[in-house]
Amino acid sequence: MTDISWLSSTSFNLISILLVLTIAASVFQGFFRGGSGSARHFVAMLVEAGIAILSMLLAWKGVQLVSPWIQTWLKGLNLQVPAVEISSLKQAYYTVMTSLRDFPLLRFGVIFLLGYVVIKQILNHVVDLLLGRWLAERYAMPNGSHSFLSSVSGGAIGSIAGFVRALMVIAVLFIYVTLFPHSMVTPYIESSHMYQKGAKEVISPFTGDFIAEKAPVFTRAVEQEFSNILQRKYEVLDAKIPNNIADAAREITVNGKTDEEKAKLLYTWVGSRVQYDWDKVKLYEEQRIWKEQTPEDTFNTREGVCIDYSRLYAQMARAVGLEVKVVTGLGYDGQGGYGPHAWNEVYLKETNSWVPLDSTWESSGGNWFNPPNFDQTHVRDV
Repeated sequence: MTDISWLSSTSFNLISILLVLTIAASVFQGFFRGGSGSARHFVAMLVEAGIAILSMLLAWKGVQLVSPWIQTWLKGLNLQVPAVEISSLKQAYYTVMTSLRDFPLLRFGVIFLLGYVVIKQILNHVVDLLLGRWLAERYAMPNGSHSFLSSVSGGAIGSIAGFVRALMVIAVLFIYVTLFPHSMVTPYIESSHMYQKGAKEVISPFTGDFIAEKAPVFTRAVEQEFSNILQRKYEVLDAKIPNNIADAAREITVNGKTDEEKAKLLYTWVGSRVQYDWDKVKLYEEQRIWKEQTPEDTFNTREGVCIDYSRLYAQMARAVGLEVKVVTGLGYDGQGGYGPHAWNEVYLKETNSWVPLDSTWESSGGNWFNPPNFDQTHVRDV
């Protein structure tokens, strides 16, 4: 994690400086453009803002109409990841297409972005046809012939434009702070007096309780969907289960009567049979060389790191009919910090629930199959 504590120890706030520079730059621009040039530029800025807002509204409405139709169409394709080795291009295709089919927020975001770009281009062309010549001059260089009074009035108009731009920056920061209240950057943003004034007196009254009420729910939904997309990547990548892995998984779980018993038997086997590959870690830390390996490589060599343990466990679990996920995030290092880590979650029909397990840590002692407070040592990717 990045330590930003040095920012708090400084006597100035970079957020406030950014806002001041935003306003100052607009004032100087207005002064040099003159009154008429600044007025033209300010109106053009408002027109562009209006086009952007209208484009977002139309794209939002369009997504609500189009998204269900696209989901139905994708389901009609009956996309099934083949249980054979496929090329990287096909892996990417199945990951993207099945993710768009199964994950509504991702589908919504992609369609919204595409719709926004297309609609904005159309509206820009319409505006250019109506106001083309006038708008074409909005960024024209000043000819230097305007009077001092014109420069002063231009500066005044520029200051208004600057405040509008500063409020736009504050609005973006306000959304970030609301979505990520526990971020390391959030306290620093909130320590800016200029941000506080703009957020409390303008942005917050304008939005009311909408963002405060909806943002946490939206954030949790995004986190969950992002985790599912990462999981889909490994599902596609490891769709083909080699015969030797499948045979071994069936032999290991032959005495397992329930999903939980089978999942525990595989957890113990992977954790005790695979050795942690410290040379692989050293190679990456010292030379930034990552030794990619498949679950079959891990099975054959009996060596790997956490992601290798997790991918092998996932393949073995699927071979005996268990639903399983590969989860990535941060794991407690035992020294007060956290580092990149991977583990699994397996679905148990008996309890109708997903339970976590960490086969990498099995050999270190203790029970890491659905122990209490698992989330205190494991933090999912966000």
